[in-house]
Parts: sequence; C-alpha cells; structure tokens
Amino acid sequence: MMRLSPPGYSKFAQANSFELVYGGGEANVAISCAYLGMKAAHVTRFPDNALGKAATQFLRKHWLSTEHVFYGDKMMGKYFLEKGAVHRPSEVIYEREGSSFSLIEPSMINWEDVLKDADWFHWTGITPAISEGAAMSCLDAIKTANRMGITVSGDINSRKNMWHYRKSMQEIMPDLVKNCDIVITSSRGIREMFGLCSPDDKFKTCAKRLMDTFPKIKKVAKKTRKSVSASHQRIKGKMWNGKKYVKTDFLNITHVIDRVGTGDAFASGLIYGLLHYKNDMQALNFATAACALKHTVPGDVNVVSIENVINLMEGDTSGAIKR
Repeated sequence: MMRLSPPGYSKFAQANSFELVYGGGEANVAISCAYLGMKAAHVTRFPDNALGKAATQFLRKHWLSTEHVFYGDKMMGKYFLEKGAVHRPSEVIYEREGSSFSLIEPSMINWEDVLKDADWFHWTGITPAISEGAAMSCLDAIKTANRMGITVSGDINSRKNMWHYRKSMQEIMPDLVKNCDIVITSSRGIREMFGLCSPDDKFKTCAKRLMDTFPKIKKVAKKTRKSVSASHQRIKGKMWNGKKYVKTDFLNITHVIDRVGTGDAFASGLIYGLLHYKNDMQALNFATAACALKHTVPGDVNVVSIENVINLMEGDTSGAIKR
C-alpha cells in the first residue's frame, strides 16, 4: 500500500502535504528478511499504471524479487497515518476497498510456479480480511506450500473491523491457520478468532489450546508491548513450542521514531532466528531485538542490518557510533 503521512508529527488538520512511502504486512516482512541477508520475494497484485510500477520499484530498491508481482485494475490500496507522540496516540485511516489487490482471484496465480524454489511462505491475517478473493488466494498458497514441504508461518492478529465482506474471520481463519507450522498471535487473537480461551487465560494456556486444536502448528509466538506513552515502549517476546515456554527480557525503547511495522519486524526476525539458531530462546531474542530496532526507523519497513540486530540481542544498548 501507499502510506501517506503529514510531515513529522503534524495532525491531519495541519497538513499541507503528505510524505509518501510504501508498506504492508507481508512486504514489510520480506524486505526485513532481505536486509538480514535472505533471498526474498513478494507476491502481490498492483494496479496496471504508474503507481503500480512505482510500488514495484520500491520493492526492487529494497532487494526483493518482483517476478511474482501481477498487474491489473487501476487503484492502489492506501492508508493515511497521523503519527502520535508522548500522550497523543497515532491515528490510521484505510482506503483498501476496490484496490487491485482486493480484486485478486485464486485463478490469477500459479502457486506451484511461485513457490518452486521457496523454503518458507509467510502470510498475515490482514490479507484474508481484505476480500474473499484474497482469502481464497491465501488458502491456495498455504495448501500448495504444504504439498511442497515448505514451512508456513502466519501472523494472524487481524483487525476485526476490517472484515466487510460476507464471510467473518471466524469462518475463514481456521482453514488457513490449521495448515501453518508457525503462528504469531496473542491471547486476544486466539480468543476472538477461535474462542479457545477466556480473557483471564494466560498466553501459554491459549497457545496450548491452539496447538491442541490444530496439531500441525509447532510453535506459537507473540510480542508483548507495554506502552508507557506513544513515545516510550517496552517490548518482550514469548513462545510456546509444544514442550517449553520461553520468554525474553523487556527491551526499553525510550524514544519511538515510528512503531508501524514493528510486528512485521518481529515476524521477520523470528523467521531468521528459527532458520539460523539452534534453539528457540536465541531465535526469540533475535526477533525481539529486530522488533525493538524497528521503532527507531521511519517508514513501514525495518532496514536495519543483521549486525545491528545481533549487537542489541547480545546486550549492546549504547547506540554508539560504529566506525
């Protein structure tokens, strides 16, 4: 999507211009993976016009393969972000209906061709919320990845007020989630989507019930956020792997630059960590460090280096200049 924001921390009412960047759940994860040294591609549908080509160029600029970007129709999905500060929260207005991506249909993508060289497929709960066509395309991708032996991860925390077509998330999400290997979600997400736990249940209990319900899932992870203010956040990671519950220490982020895309940074860090570290605690520490660093980066995507993440993961919070 295009992201349009008033300059700095101005409110919409003060704006005479908007800063334009691109972003979106799966794209943010793919770009972050690319900056961590992994080969990554984004699969999407853009409008067949100059805006669609500009969005494609943005992906290429950030090291992504764009051979599976498809074009059609005329509208680019967009959102407007008013960045909060201190005690004033951020505000977001979406314009997605009628976008090229919202009009996608399963017949438009040959997933066996798209996934032929892949080791991992990642999706977010926002995609199936956009339209039934997007939901069915996502399901086709997941089932194809299952047949091809490709690991599937889903960041399934979906915003319930996004679901405007004739199917609810309670109808759609179970078929998608039951075919995942790794799930990123919260106690609230598990409760709202599947009704598997109560508001009083802890994350570990909810994660166990999710894995009991969908046995293919091997790990359930989440980030926990404590907001001191819009400008001051504390982040930690948690995971239930079917045998052991692990969690990180809190990382203290005292000067938030941009918190959009921090969940996607956590997801990309978790993917990298699970592929490159021997144990879940290391993987979770890496994911949490990547998430914390995204709070310092303007825009949707986490463009920090692997060295930045490892330094923070190993306890270097100094921010000292690297020469």
